[in-house]
Amino acid sequence: MHDYVNRQVEARARAWGEAKALLDHAASEGRDLSATEQEQYDRINADLDERTAIIDKLTRDLEREAQAAELRVPDAPAPDKSDADVLRSLIRGELRTATFERRDMTTSTDGGVVPQGFYDVLQEQLRYTGPWGNENVGFTIITTGSGEDIKVPTQTGFSTGTATAEAAAAGISNPSTSFLTLRAHKYSTLITISRELLEDAGVDVVGFIGRQAGNAIGAIVNEKLAIGTGTVEPNGLFVAAGSGVRGTATNFAFSADDLIDLTMSVDSAYASRPSAGFMMRRATMGTLRKLKDDNGAYIYDPTQGAQALLLGYPVHENPYAPAIGTAAKSVVFGDMSSYHVRQVGGVEIARSDDAYFVNDLVAFRVSVRVDANLGQSGAVKFYQGK
Repeated sequence: MHDYVNRQVEARARAWGEAKALLDHAASEGRDLSATEQEQYDRINADLDERTAIIDKLTRDLEREAQAAELRVPDAPAPDKSDADVLRSLIRGELRTATFERRDMTTSTDGGVVPQGFYDVLQEQLRYTGPWGNENVGFTIITTGSGEDIKVPTQTGFSTGTATAEAAAAGISNPSTSFLTLRAHKYSTLITISRELLEDAGVDVVGFIGRQAGNAIGAIVNEKLAIGTGTVEPNGLFVAAGSGVRGTATNFAFSADDLIDLTMSVDSAYASRPSAGFMMRRATMGTLRKLKDDNGAYIYDPTQGAQALLLGYPVHENPYAPAIGTAAKSVVFGDMSSYHVRQVGGVEIARSDDAYFVNDLVAFRVSVRVDANLGQSGAVKFYQGK
């Protein structure tokens, strides 16, 4: 499997070389890309993104396999009832509701993901819908058993030291703190399945419901975590972020200097943390890839290692980030662990045979309760268009 990863890395490097050649050729002639060149450039970019996703996934799987090998206990007893067993009980009408808790995923010997139950299928699908399901982004996830409001302490100021004379008392300097109040906003989706499909033993109903629910729930939650207003929904990261840089370009896009200024606008106490990084939507990442420094070198090279870096920091894609535009906060940078996401329990799924009785359909309602907010506006800051 290591050889396959290496081949993907080499292929990605070749594709990036082709993309740079197109841009360099157009730049040497003092023009933009032609329609044909733009189409070729977009196709190469799509290939780059696909290979990067494959490399990231396989790298994570290899790491999990190594960790699993260290922790594996021979002849470990199997759980009494798996997620799949519980879901089939719902399908047969033996249960009316069930809650599925978050668990780590396992991998097979060749590094592939092995879905052990409904939650695992849903969790795997969430990875493709946005940063909420991506553990590499670094959001702080808080899981609680019940849905009452909780207060999360946040630090708003640091202790300071002062020069102290011999035998003199040291001055007191405690860090200043505040609190985030996180509630529990409910998001649901309703999936209907024909009775004939449920009763067909050859149909993977667990996988079908898990993927459909993962797409639906992941889309709405990730949207709110990006641009939610914070009133009766989560306070989105792009809304809660502090003011960093205001652009001056008439096309509202950022320059390389703007991105440098954005990183410098965040205190090093946050910018130096392992979870510090950029976040933007896919189209904005396309604009980023065209930026060069004064020596004509691209400032963002997606072929550098499994995780491409911009100015030394990872770049996270968020499909619900605002697009580049007038006064749009299209990019954020800072400590992603400062964004706290609260989830109540697990994922609840309930069955109803009555709602669509005349159509002979069985309805499954999948629900989660979440809230989120940024602990300190200075921890993550935004770039805003002209």
